[in-house]
Amino acid sequence: MRTVDDWKAILRAALKETLRTRNAPASAVLRETLAAIDNAEAPDLSVAPVPVGGAFAGSAGGLGTGEVPRLVLSPDAVNAIIQKEIQERRDAEALYVELGRHAEANALRAQLDVLLAL
Repeated sequence: MRTVDDWKAILRAALKETLRTRNAPASAVLRETLAAIDNAEAPDLSVAPVPVGGAFAGSAGGLGTGEVPRLVLSPDAVNAIIQKEIQERRDAEALYVELGRHAEANALRAQLDVLLAL
């Protein structure tokens, strides 16, 4: 099973290649997937330090006190995020086909192919 760092490295390498070849739909889906992983790693704001008054309004007191570590995802969580991205595109593709919007459905199919190739 791939680790979180493996997934990120694979996605970033694929993104670099799609940018080099100017494949906009593939670049978009890879960026969106990386963003979804980064968003899932965002810390809960309830653990952030309390702002204090002083030289900078709303800043935390002391050097480094405003730092909050990112959440650590499991490989299963990253896989679930990627599967969710795949499912969202499948659902949207089916809706576009139902509505007769085949150009949009084909664009989503191309994005799906990129994700399924990972």
